[in-house]
Amino acid sequence: MNSNDDSAIAAGLDPTRLPYHVAIIMDGNGRWAKKRMLNRVRGHEKGAEAVRIAVRTSRELGIAALTLYAFSTENWQRPKTEINALMTLLKRFLKSEKKEMLEHNIRLNAIGEIERLPGSVREILQEIMQVTKNNSGLLLNLALSYGGRSEIVRMVQQLSESAAAGKIRPESIDEETVSAHLYTRDIPDPDLLIRTGGEMRISNFLLWQIAYAELHITNTLWPDFNRAEYVKILKDYQGRDRRFGKV
Repeated sequence: MNSNDDSAIAAGLDPTRLPYHVAIIMDGNGRWAKKRMLNRVRGHEKGAEAVRIAVRTSRELGIAALTLYAFSTENWQRPKTEINALMTLLKRFLKSEKKEMLEHNIRLNAIGEIERLPGSVREILQEIMQVTKNNSGLLLNLALSYGGRSEIVRMVQQLSESAAAGKIRPESIDEETVSAHLYTRDIPDPDLLIRTGGEMRISNFLLWQIAYAELHITNTLWPDFNRAEYVKILKDYQGRDRRFGKV
């Protein structure tokens, strides 16, 4: 697709009313492969191409932060062969995208129980996070070995330890205190949560942070997610009235 086609697709978007932070539950890789009688790993490989499209579209449109649910704490229960393939694919993706992140001012971040990832994955992840830390464009936030409940448990443990040590008073704990002890403490909460694959659930993703996010569920399987659908969803978002519980 050339730049003229891209401009035509984005026509009608109000650049002043884009969501600051978009979060995506990338669901449907396995079903995409099954429909085509392919190995599930092939679905994940195709899904990586959709990740590139989502990242580039976000950057080009001017969205500030994009959080992708790449691997959940529950995903560790999948067959070992699939987990190994996913980790290999993640390493390959990070290495292949390093140049584009540097050239296009993208900052990489990761949230979750990163210590559970294989050492080789953590190494390339930390390397790219380090070399892109001063980039001021799109923040690409990968949720890896992430679970919303485990994040909240971790936050409660930290605040309990601080209270027991006399560093904070329990009655002083408020929403800002809680937010400051989450993985996303330096990132505004998502304005828009997209889930592909048609499933009507949150799947333990950013449970605290999406309290007032606009939700959009699409039946499109993640490997088929493209720029045109992303822009269509953003246009739908711009047509909504966000009241945050007010009149």
